Amino acid sequence: MNPIEISTDQFLRLAERVTQLAAEYLEHIDTQAISPATSGEQTISLFRTAMPEDGMGEEALNALPEVMRSSRVQNGRFFGYVLGSGEPVGAVADLLASVINQNVTAWRSGPAAVVIEQTVVGWLGQGIGCPEFRGHLTGGGSSANLMGLAMARETKAPANEKGIVAGGVVYASDEIHMSIPKSVALLGIGRGNLRLIETDDSFRMIPEALEARILQDKAAGKIPLAVVASAGTVNCGAIDPLRQIAQIAQRHGAWFHIDGAYGALAAVADRAKFDGMELADSISLDPHKWLYQPLDCGCLLYRSPEAAQKTFAHSGEYARSLNADRVEGFVFFEESLELSRRFRALKLWLSLRYHGVAAFRQSIAKDLAQARRLAEAIQKEPQLELLAPVELSAVCFQHRGVGRRPEEELNRFNLAVLNRVVKRGRVYLSNASLRGKFCLRACVVNHRTKDADIDSVIPEVLAAAREIG
Repeated sequence: MNPIEISTDQFLRLAERVTQLAAEYLEHIDTQAISPATSGEQTISLFRTAMPEDGMGEEALNALPEVMRSSRVQNGRFFGYVLGSGEPVGAVADLLASVINQNVTAWRSGPAAVVIEQTVVGWLGQGIGCPEFRGHLTGGGSSANLMGLAMARETKAPANEKGIVAGGVVYASDEIHMSIPKSVALLGIGRGNLRLIETDDSFRMIPEALEARILQDKAAGKIPLAVVASAGTVNCGAIDPLRQIAQIAQRHGAWFHIDGAYGALAAVADRAKFDGMELADSISLDPHKWLYQPLDCGCLLYRSPEAAQKTFAHSGEYARSLNADRVEGFVFFEESLELSRRFRALKLWLSLRYHGVAAFRQSIAKDLAQARRLAEAIQKEPQLELLAPVELSAVCFQHRGVGRRPEEELNRFNLAVLNRVVKRGRVYLSNASLRGKFCLRACVVNHRTKDADIDSVIPEVLAAAREIG
């Protein structure tokens, strides 16, 4: 017997121990402090050990409770970042996906996995009002945005064979996610050719400013490669005027990509917020945000599989498909940057089958309503100020401080408030910056959040402010 193999009985014991730990975690999740009582030095002393030469057997699992004690708890009062809440049915599916270990690169290497992924991608397109789109799952919105812009570059200024064509320009709002500047750098377009278009009082891209900048660049001999609109900015959830931007992009021959990693899946519950999304050439989504899936589970949708194949098709002889059948000859790597790909679709497929899309629609609507509830409460509290409209579920606000403080001092005070809130452990907020103002930011993309959790935010912020004086 190979020394790495274990018996079925051993596997059952391991799985039972891990399942028991997970069940206890879920049972007590609401009573736990969100931030672990640990430090960088403590985690290094616990986990940065020498590689074991000899195995410990089942004793190796004895360290798992400490791993959990040193991890952030994602209960209903976790409002940090834009991060889904790890729906348990999906987590169960992830265990099975790891055991059967399918490489979802082509039908021949994972027949069920490929068809299930194609199925859930179709469900996602249908759910947001883009039923004719095709695509694949990714590690997250950043990789989906990178591949969407790669398709834009190869469609508008082909570079795969002869190299980058100088003069290509990408347009996005000044609230765009950091993955877009990263993508234009990695694609050789250069961040100097990324035009950040100003936003209005609601932090939405101004279409007239976009068109003026495109006209200016075209007059200078530049090539508009792509326009990137946000379907939910990472700071405050602003949704750009998608239809107007789509028309401008089409008028000037630019690819229209929508970064919908945060917000686009809210269209499952409120389609009207996203008018014009169906006009995109490509869209990034993150089911590990607003479909609550365990990490990682992103998605890239696109209108043209031919454009994806033109961008990504390049295979060695060892990987070439030997089957002309429409189903059995399908290969994901001809439409994607990735070759080896894990079975990400199983958790989403099982979760949607188990709960039904109506349950997700209801949960997303609940998140949207809870964000509005928090915003309304902030507006009624004299010590706090709402700093942006609440379009989706991100609520940006600030403590006014005592007296008339300069903005820089008020920013430092709110940073101290945030640190104290997190240290108290009852509520977890993150931060954002809007027009130079440091914001306390609560983002609700959590199926566990209750109204009582929302109502605990303001008391925690006010208590933290009193503690630091």
